[in-house]
Amino acid sequence: MSPAQWIAIGVAVAISMTLVFVFQWLLNHKLGKVWPMARYVVSRSAVTAYTAAAVVGANLALPSRGDVPWSTFQTIDHAMTILMIGTLTALILSLAYAATDMVLERLSVRNGDADRRARRLQTQVRLLRRVITSVVVVLAIAAILFTFEGVRALGAGLLASAGVIGIVAGVAAQSTLSNLFAGLQLAFSDALRIGDVVVVEGEWGRVEELSLVNVTIKIWDERRLVVPVANFTTTSFENWTKSGTNITAKVQLPLDWEVPVGELREEAGKLITASKFWDGRSWSCQVVDVTESGEVVVRVVASASDTGNQWNIACEIREHLVTWLVENYPQSLPRKRTEFVGGTEEESSYAEQFPTSAFRRATAASGAVHDSSNGTAQSGNAEEV
Repeated sequence: MSPAQWIAIGVAVAISMTLVFVFQWLLNHKLGKVWPMARYVVSRSAVTAYTAAAVVGANLALPSRGDVPWSTFQTIDHAMTILMIGTLTALILSLAYAATDMVLERLSVRNGDADRRARRLQTQVRLLRRVITSVVVVLAIAAILFTFEGVRALGAGLLASAGVIGIVAGVAAQSTLSNLFAGLQLAFSDALRIGDVVVVEGEWGRVEELSLVNVTIKIWDERRLVVPVANFTTTSFENWTKSGTNITAKVQLPLDWEVPVGELREEAGKLITASKFWDGRSWSCQVVDVTESGEVVVRVVASASDTGNQWNIACEIREHLVTWLVENYPQSLPRKRTEFVGGTEEESSYAEQFPTSAFRRATAASGAVHDSSNGTAQSGNAEEV
């Protein structure tokens, strides 16, 4: 091409990019005050708009077919067609992302786990955006490929056997398609949302991302658990925020039979009702079980507004009651009882001064030993229980 033709292309590119600059300036300083989407459009299309403008300007200023050799014209025309498809596709996707960015910001979670509707819509918008992006990109790639004569001829042959190709493609992409439909099912059945607190494969975490292939769960210790989307439709999982954020904290304490349950319940009540993590709904303190090792199990439960408060109040109850029992009722702490039967007064006095296990080893051959934890009596050289 001649220098004049190159200058013409440069001028056309400069003019088109100047128009984009003016348009973005108007969006930022004028239209942005009356059109909320303006700043999202400018932010998302900062690169793609200029690139598309440059390609369109260059395409408009290209020399005609008679100004350059035919082979050169074909090469330039083919390259510009590919660039047009690619840059315009990128621009369209950036504008689509700008529109969804505005929607997602309006749906941003301002009330934490309680805003379930916003989190559900966020999940659906994000997933649909990924689906549409994938479809548009595939169509753009197909359009680029069909600009080649060889691929176009091959495409005509493939269309003739579309049924066979469809079956083969369906079998080959079975896993991908199952994940795609599983993701759509999760998003639109409201079974899983971004921000949900879940327990998957024994790990507690929060759903951070829901894509067409995987669900990314941010575990409490900052690790990420990546699970295939299809797993959530074929296996069970715990969703702690499915219907609401209210949850109950549970603390179980294995204690001795001498624990003063009334005083313990009163102390637990004082602590829970004064705690900033309690939501004021309910609490209780009950003996719920007796273990085989001879301990009573006291369970303290308290309601909380969300999982964060549930964890904090459970730790608060556990720490406070353990300290209170140690300071006021140390005999309530878990212990093993061993009773000596038939020993002399000297042995009994000695047993009160030393640990039971040591005394049993020292006096195993001198008399009968009775273990009150299981009610059995042993004599002579009985081993320690």
